[in-house]
Amino acid sequence: MKRRTFLKGTLTGSMLGVAASAGLLAPRMVLAAWPKAAFGSKDVNGALTGLYNSTDTKMSNDVKIKAPDIAENGAVVPITISTSMKADSMSILITKNPNPLSCSYTLGDTTEGFVSCRVKMGKTSDLIAVVKSGGKLYSAKKTIKVTIGGCGG
Repeated sequence: MKRRTFLKGTLTGSMLGVAASAGLLAPRMVLAAWPKAAFGSKDVNGALTGLYNSTDTKMSNDVKIKAPDIAENGAVVPITISTSMKADSMSILITKNPNPLSCSYTLGDTTEGFVSCRVKMGKTSDLIAVVKSGGKLYSAKKTIKVTIGGCGG
């Protein structure tokens, strides 16, 4: 390898590394679109309005929540939401968190209505699972007792 080619490659790699670490090469076009109003909301109704343009949810036995009754550490609470309905999207809200909308998933046409994740909970609170199916919102609720808060509490 010629010395000049090696130096050009090293210099170019170093400059790209510096630019990337400074945030100048952020992949803005690749990042997923997200509803800023919904995730920034401070209450459940604001999050639902920002996400679905509606707060009208109907409690349904078709939406199942599998979560511990008592979470020893609120920083890592395992949650599973499932439904037998043809779901367009699924969301998890935690009523007493500083920002209630924990996560939201848009499901494809052939995707099964099943989501499993871990969420943070600041204190004992209701967890609300919202499923959008056929243009309507269905929900289920479960109270989870938190012994050690995960949101700075």
